[in-house]
Amino acid sequence: MSPFDTEQVRRYYDRNTSSFVALGQGGSLGAIHRAVWGPGTTTREQAFHFVEDRIADVVRRLGSAHVVDLGCGVGASLCYLARLLPISGTGVTLSPIQVRAARERIEAEGLSDRVTCIEGDFGNLPDGMQAADVAYAIESFVHAPDPARFFAEAGRLVRPGGALVICDDVRRRGNSREAERSIHRFKRGWHVNSLLEVDELRSLASEGGFEHESTEDLSSYLELRRARDRMLAFLGRLPLEDTRFGHLVGGSALQRSLASGWIGYDLMVFTRTA
Repeated sequence: MSPFDTEQVRRYYDRNTSSFVALGQGGSLGAIHRAVWGPGTTTREQAFHFVEDRIADVVRRLGSAHVVDLGCGVGASLCYLARLLPISGTGVTLSPIQVRAARERIEAEGLSDRVTCIEGDFGNLPDGMQAADVAYAIESFVHAPDPARFFAEAGRLVRPGGALVICDDVRRRGNSREAERSIHRFKRGWHVNSLLEVDELRSLASEGGFEHESTEDLSSYLELRRARDRMLAFLGRLPLEDTRFGHLVGGSALQRSLASGWIGYDLMVFTRTA
C-alpha cells in the first residue's frame, strides 16, 4: 500500500501551491518545478523552461496537435508550449486550487480557445478525454500511488505512435543507513509514492504499452548548493510530523540525496506502441 493516497496528495498541493508560487524562484513564471541549467542555458528563465523546451522538441518531431499535462500545476507549462506551438492542450491536476489558478492564467494569456485545465486524477482519467499526441509529467509521476496504473491510464490516453515524456526523480544506488534516512525524509516531506529505479520504471512503461526511446540525466544541471539551500539545511533535523514545514524538510533531504547521488533527475521519452 502506498504511503499517500490521492486525497492526501491533493491536500498537499492545496496547502502548499500558493507558497510554491509566491516564494519559489520560478513563481513569476508560474513554474513550480526545478530550474535546469542545461547546455545553452544562460538565464534563469531559460533554466525554468529547459524541460518544456525538450518537450516542445518532441511535439515538433511528431507534428502533434493535442498535448496533455499530467499533473499540470498552475498551467504554466501548457501555456508556454501553446505560445511556442499551434497546439491544443489539456492540463490535469488533483488540486482545485491549482485548477482555479491555471484557468486564470490561461484566460489572462488569451489561450482559452486552445488550452484548458480540469480537476482529475491521472491514475483514473475521466472518460471521453481527447486522445493525446503527446502527454507529459514534470515532477508529478513520483506522487502516483500506483505507478502501473499511471502507465495503464497513459496508454489509454496516448494514441499509438504518440509520446509520453516523464521528467522526475529516480532512485539511484545507495543502501546506506544515511541514504535511506535522507530518502525517507524526502518521500515523507514531498508525499512521494513512486521513487523507482530506472529499470523498474522502464519495465512498467513497457507493460503499459510504451517503448523506451531515450533517457537524459539532468542531475548535473540542477542547482544543489545554493546559499538558500545551505540556509535551509537545518530543516533536515525538524520532525516530519510538522506539516507546516514538511515540504521544506523534504526539499532539504532531496538536495542532499541528489548531491550524494542517491537520487537522480531524468528526462525520459517513451513511444506508444500500436
